[in-house]
Amino acid sequence: MEASVAIQTLPAAPNDDELCRIVDEVIDYIKSTGYNYYVGPFETTIEGPYDELMDIVKECQHIAIKAGAPSVAAYIKVSYKPEGEVLSIERKIGKYHS
Repeated sequence: MEASVAIQTLPAAPNDDELCRIVDEVIDYIKSTGYNYYVGPFETTIEGPYDELMDIVKECQHIAIKAGAPSVAAYIKVSYKPEGEVLSIERKIGKYHS
C-alpha cells in the first residue's frame, strides 16, 4: 500500500443531524470503494493507491454536495511512499482497539 489518506469532510448544514446525515453519505461512499478504511471521531482514513485515493477525496466533496450541502470544506492528510509501504492503519492503532 503506497498511500494513506485521512479526510475530514465538513459540509455546511443547518444542524448537527443534517451534518451527520451528509457525512454518513460520504462514509458510505468511502466504504463502497472497497479499500481498507477506518472511521474516527474527526476523520476517516483510507489506504490504497495514491492516484485512486486522490480521486476518492475529490468525489467525497461531490457526494456531500449531492447530499444537500450548499458548500463543503475538507481537511486532508496524506502519507505517500511510491517505492514502499506506508504505515498501515492496523499498525498505527491496532494495539489500541484489540
